[in-house]
This record gives sequence, C-alpha cells and structure tokens, in this order.
Amino acid sequence: MVTMTPALSVLDLVPVRTGQTSTQAVAASLALATRADQLGYRRYWFAEHHNMPAVASTTPPVLAAAAAARTSHIRLGSGGVMLPNHSPLVVAEQFAALEAVAPGRIDLGIGRAPGSDPVITQLLRMTGTTSDVDRFPDHIRDILALVSPEGATVRLTGRPDGEDRYAIHATPAATGSPELWLLGSSDYSAQLAAAFGLPYVFANHFSGEGLERALELYRQGFQPSEHLSAPRTFLTANAVVAPTAEEAEERMLPQARMMARLRGGRPLTALETVEEATTAEASDHLAAPLLDALRRRWFVGDPDTARTRLTDFAARHDVDEVMISPVAGAYEVEGPDDATGRTATLELLAA
Repeated sequence: MVTMTPALSVLDLVPVRTGQTSTQAVAASLALATRADQLGYRRYWFAEHHNMPAVASTTPPVLAAAAAARTSHIRLGSGGVMLPNHSPLVVAEQFAALEAVAPGRIDLGIGRAPGSDPVITQLLRMTGTTSDVDRFPDHIRDILALVSPEGATVRLTGRPDGEDRYAIHATPAATGSPELWLLGSSDYSAQLAAAFGLPYVFANHFSGEGLERALELYRQGFQPSEHLSAPRTFLTANAVVAPTAEEAEERMLPQARMMARLRGGRPLTALETVEEATTAEASDHLAAPLLDALRRRWFVGDPDTARTRLTDFAARHDVDEVMISPVAGAYEVEGPDDATGRTATLELLAA
C-alpha cells in the first residue's frame, strides 16, 4: 500500500505578539498568505475570534479580500464565519462579493459557536443584526440559496398587486458561488453537514476530542446533494516545524502557554516571544501536563519528522488534505513585520 502525501492548506488566526501592532500582525499574515500561494498550498482560511489580545482575525471576509489582492491561485476563505454573530444575508453578500473578486477561489466555512465570550456576544447583538443559533440549519439553507446564481425567494402577504414572491440575490449577476463548508468540533455539525450533503471540517487544531466519532457520523450519514456527491473532509492541525527539533520545541512554547492560559481561565495576553515564554515557564510551570499533551497532539519537530507524522495522520483518518495552523513563536531579534517561524513551517513542510 502506497501512502500518499496529503495536500496542505493554512488556517490563520493572525497572531499578535509582544511589541507588535495589529497593523504589523496583519502585514505579516498577508505576507504569509502570499508565500503559501507561491508554495502551492491549496487554501488559506482566516478564523473569527473577538477581543483576544493575541488574535487579530476578527473579520475573515476583510482579510480574505486583502489576501485575494496578493495571491493568484490559492483558495481563500473563512475558518470560519461564526454564523450566530451575523445576519445570514450579510454573510451571503460578503462572500458573493469575494467570489466576484476572486472567481473560483472562495470558500465559506461556517461555524455554529460564537467565537467569543458572553459580553462580546451581547455587544455584537447590540451593534448589528445577528442570527438565532437555534435556526442554524435554516440559515445554512438561506445562505446556499442567496449566494447561488439563481438567488432565493421569500413569500410576502398582503401586497396590493397580489404578487407574493420576492426575489433576493446576494449579488446581482453571479456566475459562480463560494464553496460552503460546515465546521465544528461536535457531533452536531458532522451530522448536519452529512444531512445537507456539504463538505465538513472537524476543528482538530482546537480540540482533538471526538475526531473519530465525528468523521464516522459524517461519512456514514452523508446524503448526496447538488453540492457534493460523496463525503469530503480534511483535518486541521497545529504545527511548528524548524530546521532542528530543538528550535521547533522552543518556537512551540509561546502558543502552547497561551492555550494553557485559555483553558485554565487565566487572563489572556499578547503572544509571548520565545524568550519570554522560556523564562516564564522556568518559574511558573503553567499547566505542565497540558503542555505535554499539546506536544503529543501537535506536529512539532524537524521537517522529516513533521512530514512523516502528518502523512501518517492523514492516512489514518483517510483524508487527502491537512490544514496547518502554523503556530511557531518568534524570537525577540525577529522584526514585528515578519513571520519567520511561521513561514519556515510552511516552507519546510512543502519542501
């Protein structure tokens, strides 16, 4: 049996480290998207998170538009838009516009989680139209219709002309549609994607618990649709790859410590530099068992080790694509506009 090397893609949270501005962090991520395009990566998705000191990816469609202007081949999109935070029509309009900007290169990944804390959720509801999480399946249907060239219709009552059908299009004259993916880390999203006949991604980079069950539910329950004839999925994974295993271990520590803070309910900060993380870890041993667990689940090491583990991971779960979240930290000597460690991860995996 021949084990095939999986295609590679990128998930970007636009990390912000100590001493770095949002402008510099976004510039570094856009440069990384350009490099991923040059290296032949399949797709580049931006996540949606709010009010986090170390994460600048608050608006995936804005970042995807900026990346579209700097790339030629790679698919761009969201990993994902958190639909409860937004009006379905607004989401449809944004991604229909992106499809017009970069035809055939747009993915609309949609999630059901809020991607924020209760305060931010309330502020989002106060400052714009959001959607009812309990109507998530209905809103997925609405978006699929709205972004299609045919558009959608709604029924109206009491019109004097007697016409009860009203046409709605996310963009006036679409020639194509963004590809819609359902994202999640639970059985619910896997079963919904299967019922709708849509592609599905399990958020393995965030929570590896339940991966096998989610994939089984999706594949066994899949119903062919006009969008997809057979199950289609890939996996996400955190990765830190460097010329040596020792450097990879060092570059892993800032992101691993941030994850430990998040899960331990500690106050969040900007991402530490490698030197800050190493010094702090020597004194406070922040959730050492969790750090060890992350080392086992993430793909950290020299190029040969990381590539072998990723290939085995893809083969074990029968997927032909792995979406890398390059979480390498930065040394203090590295400038605020560059992403040396994250760029090296992509380059060394693609070599």
